Amino acid sequence: MFESIERSYQGKKVFLTGHTGFKGSWLLKMLSLLGAQVKGYALAPVNEFDLYNVIKGDRLCDSVIADLRDRKRLIEEIKNFQPDFVFHLAAQPLVRISYDIPAETFEINAIGTANLLDGVRALEKPCQAVLITTDKVYHNNEWFYPYRESDRLGGYDPYSASKACAELVIDSYRNSFFNVSDYDKHYKSITVARAGNVIGGGDWAKDRLIPDIVRFLSKNEKIIVRNPNAVRPWQHVLEPLFGYLLLGSKMLVEPVKYSGAYNFGPGVDDALPVNKMVELAIKSWGKGEFEVINSANQPHEAGLLKLDISKAAANLNWKPKYQAPEAIEKTIEWYKYYFSDSNKIEEFTERQIIDFINE
Repeated sequence: MFESIERSYQGKKVFLTGHTGFKGSWLLKMLSLLGAQVKGYALAPVNEFDLYNVIKGDRLCDSVIADLRDRKRLIEEIKNFQPDFVFHLAAQPLVRISYDIPAETFEINAIGTANLLDGVRALEKPCQAVLITTDKVYHNNEWFYPYRESDRLGGYDPYSASKACAELVIDSYRNSFFNVSDYDKHYKSITVARAGNVIGGGDWAKDRLIPDIVRFLSKNEKIIVRNPNAVRPWQHVLEPLFGYLLLGSKMLVEPVKYSGAYNFGPGVDDALPVNKMVELAIKSWGKGEFEVINSANQPHEAGLLKLDISKAAANLNWKPKYQAPEAIEKTIEWYKYYFSDSNKIEEFTERQIIDFINE
């Protein structure tokens, strides 16, 4: 399967938004290993230890530091590059921050997506576009039933709602400008990928479970847990990224068939509560403790969320390789290596990708 993916991207032009972020940096590294020519479009990395700087991202792509809300610049960069593929990962991605900057979150995630699609509209050549949203786009009834791609969209918090809005934007553009029935006129294939909670080395974001755990453990401090019983579809970062690449390669061959939406997450029985994930992280680290704090005054976050991945399994022959305990182990392994020998973390990151491919 990997050989066919490699053939799809080798020598091809890939426009990657959010290339300086956590997931974007991993995908940038994967694309470089596949031999793709990448132009990145994103805000500058915040810290010198961000994954993008760790993997020396500026050497792996033509990096454009700009905002999704700069419509003119974004369209110009897409038109000038003439990509074969677009992977749209750039976003305001944090639930708790969205409560602080709700309007900005909607601007970036919804209007920014419209700006990107206007750039794709400006192309006069075939292009496959994979736009990344989130598992949180579903109207969450907090039931055990896993959500399917055809289920109702919604969103309680501004982040989730902004991503649901982005999906409405995408659907409107797909119907209005990239309709599958008119593919022979526009030659654009547009699809959405919805991923569960992603973990992996190199994530330093505030108010995310694994980065918070690592910060506490690295300082020999007790881990503070807000929502111990919240259940999420946890998965290692390489799982959905491999799915995105696989989806793009399928679109290249059958663009009409694969236009739509796909869930990428763990198996239904592999979704774990936060407290179990913390226990697994402590076990992988080798020591540590945690305590639960009262979250009564905290912003609302979903308590239960699961994804149905049967469509990706049936149509793409995709399935997760790591269960949650192994995903945690691989993630903590990365951070432990970083703290022990940060000068060689670029090679270790590449090794984790190659090991994943060879699983």
